[in-house]
Amino acid sequence: MAFRFVNTAYEMLSASLPFIDGNLAYHPAGETQRTVLAEEKALFDKSLIRSINTEELFGSVTYTAMHLGESYGRLVLAEGVGGSLTTRDIVIFRNLPNDLTHVAGILTEVPQTPLSHVNLKARQNNTPNAYLKNASTDERIQALLGKNVRYEVTSDGFLLEEATDTEVATFLESLRPLEPQVPVRNLAEKRIRPFLAIQFSHSDRFGAKAANLSELHRLLPKGMTPSGHAIPFSFYDRFMEANGLYEVFERLLTIRGFDSDSALRESELTKFRKRLRNAPVPESLVADIEALQTSFPLGTSIRCRSSTNNEDLLGFNGAGLYDSYTHFPDEGSLTKTIKQVWASLWNYRAFEERSFYRISHREAAMGVIAHPSYQDEYANGVAVSKNLIDPNWMGYYVNAQVGEDLVTNPTADAIPEEFLVSLLAADPYQQPGIRSTIRAPIKPPHERRAHSHTDPNPRSR
Repeated sequence: MAFRFVNTAYEMLSASLPFIDGNLAYHPAGETQRTVLAEEKALFDKSLIRSINTEELFGSVTYTAMHLGESYGRLVLAEGVGGSLTTRDIVIFRNLPNDLTHVAGILTEVPQTPLSHVNLKARQNNTPNAYLKNASTDERIQALLGKNVRYEVTSDGFLLEEATDTEVATFLESLRPLEPQVPVRNLAEKRIRPFLAIQFSHSDRFGAKAANLSELHRLLPKGMTPSGHAIPFSFYDRFMEANGLYEVFERLLTIRGFDSDSALRESELTKFRKRLRNAPVPESLVADIEALQTSFPLGTSIRCRSSTNNEDLLGFNGAGLYDSYTHFPDEGSLTKTIKQVWASLWNYRAFEERSFYRISHREAAMGVIAHPSYQDEYANGVAVSKNLIDPNWMGYYVNAQVGEDLVTNPTADAIPEEFLVSLLAADPYQQPGIRSTIRAPIKPPHERRAHSHTDPNPRSR
């Protein structure tokens, strides 16, 4: 949008809409528009055009509906960490949590992006979710903290009103599947395989994430996706069997209060994960894992990513349930980091999510993706192959930001860009256009924190 075009539009609108005299401004919504504005600043300064940046335009926003809906639960205040939250809790977050179990409703003091883990979780679970400035100190909320409430999010605002135990229980039970679900786990694959040897049909033995990444590796040009390997479910199963860990889990379920006390449940699962991390890996598996480790160039940091049989399913995406870790060259055997990924199958948030959807814990299985870890990332983002703005038009919705801060688990000061790549005309052969819907300016790299947030626990130890 060069100055001459902005000026023409400004003059035409001003002449046709005299009633907005003095209240018309040019908003450079995209990075390209902001660059042109800076380059032609002298022309803009001499004109009658007033420009307004994104912070000015949206800085006064006090409420944003992220996912519309209605729910019932107990209204609680959290500090940005999951804690022992349950499906009965409607949670006020002062900060966006990196981990979030299944909850009844969400209200945050920090602005969200549509593709944050929090909102993806809300969309998956059909959980009402909104941003409200200063939510924790809002008098309407403080009066109901600790009580059962009905919570509704609409495009115009939110509603909180007191509810009964019966209303809460009846509503939540209506959301659960009627029958238990048993995820498919094929233990026939006994070898660690490179991406090029894995197809999407192999997701039942490596997990959907590994299968999808392998397909992308074949589909996209060289260098656009990492080269790596996938460890099958059978390795996790043999590790669990060799250490009697399935039986240990079965005993957990018999502990008095395990079903009813969320704090006890979280504590016992923490102990169980520690036991997994400390258990020995069978020697037959150690040899294969160490062979994988030595296949990477000397000094390579290896990214170990979770890939289970109970995520990316129809009606259940499992976003943010499991953990990935980076194994650094000075950390010894790769088995230590692999065990950390295996142990994350028993995260509290993952256990709660599977329980709510009646997914069998015993049949859940964890595969592991291993590929080189990349530092000093230019940008970080998430894309959905759907036009979330207007489903009537084909398109791709993207959240992205400069540097290594995760879009899915952003820091408090991270403000990602949102844009839509779509065909906006009837001609299917035209070049796709980009429609920018930026929330606020992206900070240049030198103004951002230097450390990476791609790894919530960067060193496996």
